[in-house]
Amino acid sequence: MNYTKENTRHRAKRPQKVRPVDGERKIILFNKPFDVLCQFTDEKHQGSQPRQTLKDFIPIENIYAAGRLDRDSEGLLLLTNDGKLQHTMANPKKKTTKTYWVQVEGSPTENDLVKLRTGVELKDGMTLPAKVNLMEQPTIWPRVPPIRERANIPTTWLEISIIEGRNRQVRRMTAYIGFPTLRLIRFSIGQWTINNIDNGAYKIIE
Repeated sequence: MNYTKENTRHRAKRPQKVRPVDGERKIILFNKPFDVLCQFTDEKHQGSQPRQTLKDFIPIENIYAAGRLDRDSEGLLLLTNDGKLQHTMANPKKKTTKTYWVQVEGSPTENDLVKLRTGVELKDGMTLPAKVNLMEQPTIWPRVPPIRERANIPTTWLEISIIEGRNRQVRRMTAYIGFPTLRLIRFSIGQWTINNIDNGAYKIIE
């Protein structure tokens, strides 16, 4: 098809169609391990060693991720065959709260955390105010491979809740205040959490 740039821009603004429910509605909560792609096929695979995808863990057809989780992040991923729910979960205008457990390098002070609570200026604009609190190290699975810690620099765990979903947003937020993220685990999306779901396992919501 030969579109002019003007036509292409016009077409790009059209809203995507919402996928109808394929049979009975399914909601799957998956505790995604580190280094697993947030998709069922690895279309960009190159080399001899294939990368792990959702297909290696979830033998359920015709479901799609509601939102994304970076390959180097862990924790809750919601999948469904309900296009309306998928759209709602992934749409920043719906303001679905997502909570992350974040291990950062260093020891942020209360003044540092206030910056995140009021919003910080990233390359793609100001972030909305986040809920941020210090937390004890959670009882969680070991990451494989483990994070790289420097012996002379402590690490700190933060609980960060946001309603946006920009690309690598939490990592960029902590880097902005001078405390790089070493490990990031999504604990919850809206009402759903990873409680009682082992890493690499999934649960079907009735």
